[in-house]
Amino acid sequence: MQKENRNEEAVSPVIATILMVAITVVLAGVLYVWASSLAEDNTDGNLALYAFSGKDAQGTPGTGTADNLIMLTMDQGGDINWAAVSVKLAIDGAAPVTCDNPGGEGGVCSLVEFGNTDDQVWSVGDGVTIAESGQDLCSASCSIDVTITDTRENKVIDTTNGVVAE
Repeated sequence: MQKENRNEEAVSPVIATILMVAITVVLAGVLYVWASSLAEDNTDGNLALYAFSGKDAQGTPGTGTADNLIMLTMDQGGDINWAAVSVKLAIDGAAPVTCDNPGGEGGVCSLVEFGNTDDQVWSVGDGVTIAESGQDLCSASCSIDVTITDTRENKVIDTTNGVVAE
């Protein structure tokens, strides 16, 4: 009989297992860093979720120019300084108008703060009554779409709507 001399070089199962585990760990690390980077880019590190609710303000709208229209309450979110808030109304689908923040004057609508009025921020539980200010915006039943914007970030933080009923 003749002996065959084979020179087979095979990777042992132990080494193969170690290599597969190492590759898996490195790949998992790369995916983790990539996913973390994506999450950070999407939130800018300042993820703030806001929720506001709107309801009909007390009183019946008429032909006057000082009617209470809608009440907005912050239900969720971080404190936001009044200097960085813009509230716009679109009544019955008309072009939006910007309301004066609490203490402001000169606009066609104004925000009258309720809740904690001792600070300069809009906080959870605080709210505003939106009232006409020198112009008749709604003299009967009307639909009001409200847009609340963070002017520092130039981002709409919430929209809500309500119906003013006679």
